[in-house]
Amino acid sequence: MKKIGFLSFGHWTPSPQSQARSAADVLLQSIDLAVAAEELGADGAYFRVHHFARQLASPFPLLAAVGAKTSRIEIGTAVIDMRYENPLYMIEDAGAADLIAKGRLQLGISRGSPEQVIDGWRYFGYQPGEGETDADMGRRHAEIFLDMLRGQGFAQPNPRPMFPNPPGLLRLEPLSEGLRERIWWGAGSNATAVWAAKLGMNLQSSTLKSDETGEAFHIQQAAQIRAYRAAWKEAGHSREPRVSVSRSIFALIDDRDRAYFGNGQEEDQIGFIDERTRAIFGRGYAAEPDELIEQLKTDEAIAEADTLLLTVPNQLGVAYNAHVIESILTHVAPAMGWR
Repeated sequence: MKKIGFLSFGHWTPSPQSQARSAADVLLQSIDLAVAAEELGADGAYFRVHHFARQLASPFPLLAAVGAKTSRIEIGTAVIDMRYENPLYMIEDAGAADLIAKGRLQLGISRGSPEQVIDGWRYFGYQPGEGETDADMGRRHAEIFLDMLRGQGFAQPNPRPMFPNPPGLLRLEPLSEGLRERIWWGAGSNATAVWAAKLGMNLQSSTLKSDETGEAFHIQQAAQIRAYRAAWKEAGHSREPRVSVSRSIFALIDDRDRAYFGNGQEEDQIGFIDERTRAIFGRGYAAEPDELIEQLKTDEAIAEADTLLLTVPNQLGVAYNAHVIESILTHVAPAMGWR
């Protein structure tokens, strides 16, 4: 069995070819797609966060709205760039959204990805400390966030408060119990996956990672997942971790599918996410259901993960993306043993 959700990057463009031509379109359609996915039996609705772009950027209002409109589906991010975040304010936002969703939040966080602007986090008021890189700063913000989620009091109360205080030091409110175990780290390398395991975070491994061995993407990703699980076991955590991978997967069921995605098999690609880091980008899958099933059986990382996030072309509209999700749930998941 495998949990299956969707991951939307939330693009919009004023192009007449797009079904999402404004930020309002994307936000409202994201809610509608989550509702539709829940009705279809999918397990998760996840959203990417990008700043300075025509994409989803402020996740918590959206997560809260989805939580209010659904009742079962997991609601998450993949991922929030922690270089931009005030971890204490984020505790309050995340706590409120999780309480509205009745404990269904699954927050993916990370040090971030290549940006639309140069050092965008500086415009948000953040700067690495002496000897820190921006990645170090993102991980530091993440560690503060994780520590605050434990709910321990740390702030000295005013002796003459406006409202009565509970005894002792004060914590941030609202705090959602159990959210600490539903934090995921988006790891782009084996080392950061091991770091995440030591801190007790679940693992999100997407379609991009550092090219560390020159092997096929899915083989490197599977090795990353195994390294993460070994580090988790060594750390002695009491619960079982969760691991997700993201893939573009399209079952070619009708003429629309073939027109959009029937141009042949994709391959892994090599690129650079910065001047020093060679990265490998995982291939997508698009084929008739029987052929697609055989292709997916060879993907070692999908086999290793307990959660699969289907990246969806959100600009094609809610109805078509619901069809994409339903096609995988109906024509692929049973044959793969995921249902």
